[in-house]
Amino acid sequence: MIYLDYQATTPVAPEVGRAMQPWIEDKFANPHSPSRWGYEAAAAIEVARKQVEDAVGLSGGGVAFTGSATEALNWALKGTIENSRGGRDRVITVATEHAAVLDTCEWLNGRGAEVTVLPVNRDGRIDLDQLAELLDDRVALVAVMLVNNEIGVTQPISAIARLAHHHGALMLCDAVQGFGRIDICEGPDLVAISAHKIHGPKGIGALWMRTGSEPAPLLHGGGQERGLRSGTLSPALCTGFGAAAKLAQLRRTTDHDHVETLWRTALDALGPDWIVNGSVHDRYHGNLNIRRKGLDAARILADLRHLAFSLGSACASGSGRPSHVLKAIGLGQSEARASIRLGFGRYTGEAELAEACKRLTQAALAQEELHA
Repeated sequence: MIYLDYQATTPVAPEVGRAMQPWIEDKFANPHSPSRWGYEAAAAIEVARKQVEDAVGLSGGGVAFTGSATEALNWALKGTIENSRGGRDRVITVATEHAAVLDTCEWLNGRGAEVTVLPVNRDGRIDLDQLAELLDDRVALVAVMLVNNEIGVTQPISAIARLAHHHGALMLCDAVQGFGRIDICEGPDLVAISAHKIHGPKGIGALWMRTGSEPAPLLHGGGQERGLRSGTLSPALCTGFGAAAKLAQLRRTTDHDHVETLWRTALDALGPDWIVNGSVHDRYHGNLNIRRKGLDAARILADLRHLAFSLGSACASGSGRPSHVLKAIGLGQSEARASIRLGFGRYTGEAELAEACKRLTQAALAQEELHA
């Protein structure tokens, strides 16, 4: 099996597994217990929190752990609207956002909030002038992702945050696909991240909050996370997240250089008949979303079961619906269904990536011959 689905999830780093092991077996205490073992578990969580905050790299705020990035995004959106005052009942987001944002915005819209969905250009980037025209003093929150999960395109987060702040609005950044891979730009007030996209465990995310921008609680109960998020924390998951974040910081340059090499390797191996979806320049190069004229991507996926890759977002795979992201950048239904997503990173080898691309092209050519 050649694994090329890094946007769906990443392999757990060996260092992460070792860091988690004691907290899975012997160190099982509740970190919110007043016992000595509980205090030890709580201290390990605080070490992990600092490691994640350092990897986020933003000043003037802190992290609260959540059960997922989806929870973090729901919390940021719903809690900000709940806290908003002075007639601020508008949310502006983007057509290519993750379903965790778009579906939550739809939920908010059904409960009285006004949601504006900004279109993107064919390269997947927003028009800042258009955003500026849409902003007014009723906007409570602008929600834009750093790196698109389907096509890898980046957005000008700092510029977006400046525009939002000029109108007194907060800015939420879904940084799930960028955290640990590229720098998180200065400016956002709220940042959602996830462990399993950076070689950490599944089942844990976090919301970074600028001081004074904290959303109203989404979950109520014991108020374990700064009185804002209730639920018993898992020392194992938190420790794993911290270890993954620390490792991502230490390997930032090495991982970046490796991904750039893999990007060039893939493009060279695929050849000119594959077209990159979205901007080639303003993107994270570990995400290669491509299409080929006349390709039946679903059949390719079925035929090449020894390769792990996606048709689009893993969250929407199997729905039978064309990708909303590919539709937003102007692709027709046939073009969207001729698109695949290859995701690679730290543990991907150059030779295996080149071999995978060769097999993809061979399978595509076999399709073409069959229909000739």
